[in-house]
Amino acid sequence: MEVRPVSNKERIVRLKTVLTRTGLSRSTLYRKVAEGTFPRQVPISVHGTGWYESAVDRWIANPAGYREDRAAE
Repeated sequence: MEVRPVSNKERIVRLKTVLTRTGLSRSTLYRKVAEGTFPRQVPISVHGTGWYESAVDRWIANPAGYREDRAAE
């Protein structure tokens, strides 16, 4: 897993916030993550994950055209 440095402006949002902002159901969100059509989670603790807010914003701006860059894995 790639560790990316986090800038001061990069916020991590949790599941509840992502669901509220996108209007997706939990199952649809995780299906889209698996398909690469929604940003992947980032680990924030042993059992917790979140999403970079900027990545969620990019998806919101163009949900039909969003594709995860899997070449970086």
